[in-house]
Amino acid sequence: MRILTLAVLAIAAVVATPSAYAQTYDPKYPVCLQVYTGRNDFYFECGYTSIPQCNMSASGRAAQCVVNPYYEGGKRPSKKPRRDY
Repeated sequence: MRILTLAVLAIAAVVATPSAYAQTYDPKYPVCLQVYTGRNDFYFECGYTSIPQCNMSASGRAAQCVVNPYYEGGKRPSKKPRRDY
């Protein structure tokens, strides 16, 4: 009975573990390096200003360069029509 209770508690602990990842992109840089550490595990290093710069860092590693979808530097201010009074 004790083994069954421990097994149920262990399964509940594994199932209850949160699996959502926090946002890992840095909005200050346009390119991120996605580094693979396992079959489904990876992390992002956002600190590159160009794809060639990122590719040099990715060379020889299990990694790839991706465009940062949260990059804020490329946005232009909206042009509102000027009103002359």
